[in-house]
Amino acid sequence: MNLSSLTGALALCLLTCTTTLAQKAEYLGTKPPKGAKVYLDGTKESLHKNWKYWEGPRFSSEMPIKWPEVTDPVDGKKAISANDPAGAGGKYGAADIVTKDEFRDFEAHVEFLVLNEKGNSGVYLQNRYEIQILDGDYGLHGMAAVINEHLPTQKAYNGVGKWNAYDIQFRAARFENGKLTEKARVTVFFNGVKIHDNVEIQQVWGGPNSGIDGGNDGGKGITDTPGGLKLQAEGHDVLYRNIWIKEVK
Repeated sequence: MNLSSLTGALALCLLTCTTTLAQKAEYLGTKPPKGAKVYLDGTKESLHKNWKYWEGPRFSSEMPIKWPEVTDPVDGKKAISANDPAGAGGKYGAADIVTKDEFRDFEAHVEFLVLNEKGNSGVYLQNRYEIQILDGDYGLHGMAAVINEHLPTQKAYNGVGKWNAYDIQFRAARFENGKLTEKARVTVFFNGVKIHDNVEIQQVWGGPNSGIDGGNDGGKGITDTPGGLKLQAEGHDVLYRNIWIKEVK
């Protein structure tokens, strides 16, 4: 092998090794801690067992859930795609899925892969507050934002075609005698990097099609109602796997 060929081979090896190592980072494949439950392992069995459609005002699909089981492009295992036909064209709320279990305070781990540029989905805490997934956008409506309220403090996104992970610590809003006394708070680690540190969430954004309380006083009328973890369908191939949740008492 001549020097030019050797140099090219080494460069290819370095690129391949870097990509492989990035996908074996410690924030991926995280096992659930004691007391946590795995809600999605990438199989359709876990999908149908633990999730349901959120039947909000724009709901236009029907059971069983139409989110397809696909082959993970990174390691050839199984993953679930958010590309439900009813959500085509960015029609959020038409085919979003939510855990059958509902929560107040919790910790969650969510792994996702955006398959194509501009891929769009979202992770909703208590079916209210969205942590955005949107390739190519880092604004208040962009990747890893607490939507419309808090920008991530750092850019930690691995990019299209690679797995990413949100680790979330959520504290629900507090009420006394039916009145709101403290707003919800969240801490988020994105691919192992802390990007939101116990930030306060003001309201639900996106109107009644977005989730619980979205149509209540313009999203500001938060109620003392638990909610599930919701994933958004907007007609994009955003893949999910290894989602677990631990309720915090």
